[in-house]
Amino acid sequence: MKVSQHIGGLAASLHRKGQKVALATVLSTWGSSPRPVGAQLVVCEDGSFHGSISGGCVEGAVVLEALEVLTDGTCKVLEYGVNNVDAFAVGLACGGTIKIMVEPVGFGQGVSVEALEALAQAYTDRQGLGLQVNLQTWARAVIAPQTHSQDFTGLGGVSKQVYTHIQNPPLRLVVVGAVHIAQFLAPMAQLAGYQVTIIDPRESFASPQRFPDQELIVDWPEDALTGLAIDNRTALVTLTHDPKMDTPSLQAVLATEAFYIGALGSTRTHAKRRASMLDLGVSAAQFDRIQGPVGLSIGSKSPAEIALSILAAITQCLRMPSP
Repeated sequence: MKVSQHIGGLAASLHRKGQKVALATVLSTWGSSPRPVGAQLVVCEDGSFHGSISGGCVEGAVVLEALEVLTDGTCKVLEYGVNNVDAFAVGLACGGTIKIMVEPVGFGQGVSVEALEALAQAYTDRQGLGLQVNLQTWARAVIAPQTHSQDFTGLGGVSKQVYTHIQNPPLRLVVVGAVHIAQFLAPMAQLAGYQVTIIDPRESFASPQRFPDQELIVDWPEDALTGLAIDNRTALVTLTHDPKMDTPSLQAVLATEAFYIGALGSTRTHAKRRASMLDLGVSAAQFDRIQGPVGLSIGSKSPAEIALSILAAITQCLRMPSP
């Protein structure tokens, strides 16, 4: 199973390889800050860094602070905002406040490598997990959240000097049909943070040569989907144009909590699909969960543009769900 890079896992891996690294985490934000609570940045002792905490606004200032942390092993809480004399220097002059924790990894007051590895493993295993940090004593505890949200933005934060971050399972996109559009959609979705699974019974289509960095399941979709735990952090799209594969896939996913379901095809094709699925016992309300034609209407023509419209529709459904 291939998943996007877990930033805490990367920090732990670099430490295991003998590098001194610090981890910066967004504790709270207000106003125009472009990254949510829980966003992280790994800073290496040579000044290189991975990830982001503000989309470029404060990274430079935080890297310098992190290098100091690596010299003495202490933790810091930094705050930048419109009233801060450093606001213009760090790029927040447009408005906003951001509070950031910077901690060494594996020594001093910092987070343990084992805690980061536990979080990374939970992410890979699609299990929710959390971490609490006492900002006065720097004591830490790994916690198991009771519920998982579709979107972690806004979960956790600071209360009574204790920072809590709930790490949900990664977002996942299941693509039925290893077609040309999927070759563009899969890497786009991975860049957006999705774990991508592609299902197609045709080995010549679902081949590592065509999809070198994605999880492939060479099987009929109705069989493959029984082995996947489709949850409310999963989106599914069908791209085959073949009712033998699309219809069973859509029937199966309608019984789940998938937050987005889309099917490639024209308006006429979707109308025929609706009639056939209602005949199979799918209710009108259930069928209305399927977006068809799939994607936002942006005039897409090429496979890459269609893939872009699909990912845009998935993003809109995730971030701006209908009431």
